[in-house]
Amino acid sequence: MGHKTITISDQAYRSLAKLKLENESFTEAILRLTSRQGSGRSLLEFLEKLPASEELARNIENASKRMRASKLQKIRL
Repeated sequence: MGHKTITISDQAYRSLAKLKLENESFTEAILRLTSRQGSGRSLLEFLEKLPASEELARNIENASKRMRASKLQKIRL
């Protein structure tokens, strides 16, 4: 397996370090986080790591209500 060197900001490093699991390498963390991009599970895991926030809770509730109220339509391609 080859190796590449990348440069990231201090803020990006701190964010990745917070999401990295115990005994997980940065490579493993990046692969874990990017392989499930867009999944509900990865979203929940991300939200669990954030500090509790009334504003965040309100925003999630509002988004959830909008999703439940929206109607999906079939389209022909």
